Amino acid sequence: MWTETDWPFGVDPWGKGKAFRCKADDCGGEVQLYVRAKLGFCNCTAGIADDGDLDQMGDLALIGKATPIGAGREIMVGPMRGRSRAYRVEGSRNAALSLAFNQRCDMVAATALVGPGAPASMEPAVLAFLNGDRMLKWAEIALGL
Repeated sequence: MWTETDWPFGVDPWGKGKAFRCKADDCGGEVQLYVRAKLGFCNCTAGIADDGDLDQMGDLALIGKATPIGAGREIMVGPMRGRSRAYRVEGSRNAALSLAFNQRCDMVAATALVGPGAPASMEPAVLAFLNGDRMLKWAEIALGL
């Protein structure tokens, strides 16, 4: 269902990540997913404990200014805890999901850009992909676990 694509963003202090696309027929709507490791960026004690942490540690800035649609929620990706929250992307009809999860002081930030509609409905497909063998193995290597 998910096809790897080129990282469409310039280089910043966190470097390049991985980019994926899921077609509307497979995910219930077109989804672009951007994932990268951020080593040493997470609160080593509390992790991503609340929406403020997610807003600070996530990668929404890659896709532009975004406004939260509602409260975030706890997620699990493999053995890692984190948060997910839906946003409206300002100046477009698109919505986004920001997800972040950590292992000790290191974290993975994932941003899913979705077309018009309810981004929360895309969360199960995104989480299923992030919890798959391919992405868990990538996270293990990227975070040095």
